[in-house]
Amino acid sequence: MKPGAAKALVSVVLAVVFVLHSDLRAQDATAATLSGTVTDHTGRVLPDVKVSVKNLATGESTDTQTNADGVYTVSNLASGDYEVSVSSAEGAKVERVTLGAGATQKVGLVLDVVPVSSPAPSSAPAPAPVETLPNAPSSTKTEPSLEDLGFSKTDTQADAKRQALLDKRTHMLKVHQRLGLITAVPLVASVVAGFSAGGKSTSSASRDLHVALGGLTGDLYFITAYYAIRAPRVPGTVARGPIRVHKALAWIHGPGMIATPILGILAFNQRSNGEKVHGIAQAHNPVAIVTAGAYGAALLAVSVKF
Repeated sequence: MKPGAAKALVSVVLAVVFVLHSDLRAQDATAATLSGTVTDHTGRVLPDVKVSVKNLATGESTDTQTNADGVYTVSNLASGDYEVSVSSAEGAKVERVTLGAGATQKVGLVLDVVPVSSPAPSSAPAPAPVETLPNAPSSTKTEPSLEDLGFSKTDTQADAKRQALLDKRTHMLKVHQRLGLITAVPLVASVVAGFSAGGKSTSSASRDLHVALGGLTGDLYFITAYYAIRAPRVPGTVARGPIRVHKALAWIHGPGMIATPILGILAFNQRSNGEKVHGIAQAHNPVAIVTAGAYGAALLAVSVKF
């Protein structure tokens, strides 16, 4: 190669390097950096937690993880609005932030889910039993959980509106459960009294007692059902596990609770007129027994985790 050509080639290379260097400096000058520390509600830093930074304008996401000190850093971000989200076993959190050109901004994320406490030492007294709540957050593995309702931890912790709906649903279903357990008492008593209310030696007092217990059972049942029906639903969730079985059994004991008193009135009038129970009224006892069985199975479904 001639000396003149070599000098020209070197000049071209140096010019390209200068232009590229200038472009990189310009890019670095406009790129933003986002960093912060991820902690739980006690202030404990959370290492190895996934953090996602999403550009709301482009939809592009950048994922990273916190280091041993719970710190995350994402560089070379364009200016604009971002959504910073973090999820771990302790819960989830979402924050929004606006980054300016060349800005370095810190956004700390605090997970406000209380972690499960460690079991008490063997010498400590056993904790008091916790009442089982169907369709509510569970405190032991034998109770229905949020997953049975179709909720994930991200759904319930990252959205305050959905969390408020879940809190209201939990409260109403707690009332539903308690009334359901109370309703079981007159229901069983009514079924037992029914065996002596339809025999040959039946007295009017036996029939009156059976009718009174049946009426009390019906009133309590429909009040109980009201709290389950009126409990708010969260769109996009699907019931699973024991909750699904509990709801399916309602399609048996629900119609039964309507049919049983109607058939009972027919049978009561026939017996009061000195007649033998006949016609469709003969189905009163079988329908009542099936209804009571389905109701008991529904209670059992939310008492055993499977």
